[in-house]
Amino acid sequence: MKVRPLRAVLQSLPLLLSAALMSGAQGRIVEPADIIVVHGRVYTENPKQPWAQAVAIRHGKIVAVGDDPEIERRRGMGTKVINAGGKIVLPGFVDSHIHFMDGSLSLGRVNLGGAKDPGDIQKRLRQYAFEHPGDDWILGRGWNYGMFGPEALPHKKYLDEIFPNRPVFLEGYDGHTYWANSKALVLAGITRDTPDPPNGTIVRDPQTGEATGALKESAQDLVAKIIPKPSRAEKLLALRAGMRWANEHGITRVHSAGQDFEELDLFDEMRHRGDLSVRMYIAYFLNPPALRPQDLEAIDHARKKFHDDWIDADAVKFMVDGVVESHTAAMLEPYSDDASVKGKLFWEPANYKAAVAELDKRGLQLFTHAIGDYAVRTALDAYEAAPARNRKRDHRPRIEHIETISAADIPRFGKLGIIACMQPLHSYPDRDLLEVWAQRLACRDSQSVGRGSDRGYAPDV
Repeated sequence: MKVRPLRAVLQSLPLLLSAALMSGAQGRIVEPADIIVVHGRVYTENPKQPWAQAVAIRHGKIVAVGDDPEIERRRGMGTKVINAGGKIVLPGFVDSHIHFMDGSLSLGRVNLGGAKDPGDIQKRLRQYAFEHPGDDWILGRGWNYGMFGPEALPHKKYLDEIFPNRPVFLEGYDGHTYWANSKALVLAGITRDTPDPPNGTIVRDPQTGEATGALKESAQDLVAKIIPKPSRAEKLLALRAGMRWANEHGITRVHSAGQDFEELDLFDEMRHRGDLSVRMYIAYFLNPPALRPQDLEAIDHARKKFHDDWIDADAVKFMVDGVVESHTAAMLEPYSDDASVKGKLFWEPANYKAAVAELDKRGLQLFTHAIGDYAVRTALDAYEAAPARNRKRDHRPRIEHIETISAADIPRFGKLGIIACMQPLHSYPDRDLLEVWAQRLACRDSQSVGRGSDRGYAPDV
């Protein structure tokens, strides 16, 4: 839902409009507000008084919610007054799972979301090349596995037809499989003899052994590492566009699920320039195979420097498996269409459990990407073991995605106080996936549920 007419309001709204903020200022002298919004229909989330007319904001915080006359008393000489004109004013949304830098950079790349078939992809790429002539890389994201038929994987031939000499590298909607043309593969030095990297697969033609252009999981790094990185100025420009996108959609706070940790100084620079209009809760992305001293050093340094309402680096993200579509999600039983494959864990369970226990002891909130039912169980086991080794606290660990789950594991979410954080946009445009996935089952027993867009790794809609 877009709320552009109230953009200035939404940039100032905190996470909730609570009963504690309801004004009782009648008869008292109060400091004037910086902004007041009047003549609106304000949804408060307070069940005893769900609707109000007006809001007062001071120093970026809501200081009062009430009727128009009550809030008008907070008007001062310099107060900005916004007439909502009877429109609905909502609390700012919290996107609980996003990749902010990746999503921001994608705004300047080829959007392949919603493409129906390879021909549609080619059309969009041609248009981009026409608008951006030259021989530099063409980057895009958002293609869906379903357009490629039963094999559900892209092939370089579709890209080679239109770009034999210009490198093309396209990210799938979920960020777990990438699509390269022959030029990109040559530049990366990928041949039939190139071995698969750990936790990655170079998809090959079964007859010739040649790379098909589909790169699963960490295999995408073979190409990604040779693509020129955006400059600091380009990143700042992209982040400003990302902030505008978030505010236009009513988002005032995000939980970054990895990658943005490296950009903490950029977010800090934006704050000092007055450009940071979204509060950032940022997780450190911890790569396998184990927790290392340099990881702890980076985490501790960031926590000391960034631990406030606008930038908070107090979380760590694990990724213990891949995705169902490319058969990289770790399952308890083999895939129905290939009995030889069960997926695999990216972390050895013992190493993962030890890392969870150590980070939990240090008071960090933990995110774990787990899509296969074996991965979900592995995460539950590690979370359950951690408080037994550490003092009990309100640690609220999270499991992200949860697209499959064993029936025996469903009650453990509520019992252990684990947040089930899901991203329904992964099913777009196939609504039937929502019926197949186990997300509703996890919601049923979890005490807390999170919803996120997974922007940067989910369809743009």
